[in-house]
Amino acid sequence: MSESLACLVNGIECRKLPLADRGLHYGDGLFETLAVRNGRIELFDAHLDRLTEGCRRLGLPLPDRSLLAAEAGRLSAGRAAAVLKIILTRGSGGRGYRPPSTVAATRILCLLSWPERDAALWRQGVRLRRCRTRLGLNPALAGIKHLNRLEQVLARSEWDNDDFEEGLMLDVEGRVVEGISSNVFFVTGGELVTPAIDTCGVAGVMRATLIELARERGIACQERPVADSELAGFEGALVSNSLIGLWPVRSIDDRNYAVPPLAGELQAALFERLGRPLPAGEETT
Repeated sequence: MSESLACLVNGIECRKLPLADRGLHYGDGLFETLAVRNGRIELFDAHLDRLTEGCRRLGLPLPDRSLLAAEAGRLSAGRAAAVLKIILTRGSGGRGYRPPSTVAATRILCLLSWPERDAALWRQGVRLRRCRTRLGLNPALAGIKHLNRLEQVLARSEWDNDDFEEGLMLDVEGRVVEGISSNVFFVTGGELVTPAIDTCGVAGVMRATLIELARERGIACQERPVADSELAGFEGALVSNSLIGLWPVRSIDDRNYAVPPLAGELQAALFERLGRPLPAGEETT
């Protein structure tokens, strides 16, 4: 579990929230999880773009970017490696679902310790399992990173050992959507396929970065619905998020995958773009 290193609530060093905050009562808000390396916040503008889109969809006021940048920089300065979490809620309101007519949003920035992981995962890949918990369909919320994450909580509670590093989530109609805390790509014929995020799931910032990097290198990447039955026919799989970057997948349940050659190409391009090295002892494959 990540240790909280520092926290700002509406710009003030604090670790408390009003009991009436709608983020606590209803999950009425958004969040972003960002990597901090050598005092620099990775992909900051892309994260704020997604936060902006989430605010538009939920009808939340967006804090000034310069204010967020200043507070984020204040927390991240001098940190070799840390996790920055930005949370925005609708603030406090009366009892009931109806939003208050005047919104005084709550802005929370927390700096957390960097999660240490075995460097071999970037080379050898990770094990996934299909989750029994399915994602409900809701196009109004698809793509944004809202605070309602009970589906992911239930999915991750399905196992409590180290047999699997990540879970694969399907929607209620049996389509593959994403990992519990990652997006997923599949490899076929030297090209990439990633599930469409139009009815559920999170449109990851790292996902968008990898799609861009792949296309810059002439690697086709389709965004389309992916049926569970297709998994047996893919040559390989990858998962991504803002902290890990990119992991190859070595297995999904009892289906084994070889690490595809383009995993190393994309890892090298991604970590060069991010300006950080691959984990110690790793070389691209």
